[in-house]
Amino acid sequence: MKIAVQLEPLAEPPARVQYTWDPDTDILSAQLTPRASGDGLSGSVGLEGADGSWVILDVAAGRINGVEVAVWPDVRKLAELRPPVDVQDAQVMLPGDRAKSDVASFEMATRMIAEADSAQRNFHFRLGKPRGARTVRVARDILLDLDEKSRIAGLWLLNVPPCPAPA
Repeated sequence: MKIAVQLEPLAEPPARVQYTWDPDTDILSAQLTPRASGDGLSGSVGLEGADGSWVILDVAAGRINGVEVAVWPDVRKLAELRPPVDVQDAQVMLPGDRAKSDVASFEMATRMIAEADSAQRNFHFRLGKPRGARTVRVARDILLDLDEKSRIAGLWLLNVPPCPAPA
């Protein structure tokens, strides 16, 4: 997994997260408010697991504006899944290549493991090979694990509402 990010001081409180489930497809969307604006990379980053699972990062102005879990990997349910306590509040920037367009969409295949607490309110997606990581807050209920080279190693979705039951 080689998506490197840059951390900048947080200029405002962390963004709020609005979760939405699509009841027909079990797609979970998490949208941040307020949305980022300004210059920087815009597009999407698709993270594809070897099992066909998908997590998509919606990026605008170089910042993550949303997350979508389009195809779920098998979720390992744990009796308890506690988010990290030592979390750094920072603005996470995905740097764009100034020689190219600032609009980009790309996909990356990676190892992906999904874990959830027994109530399925907190989800943790481990990306790539297991490695040491620190955790930063992207929004109130979205955290990123970053390895020693500031590459994305994991993603936390916290306080997720229950998926609606099929009609």
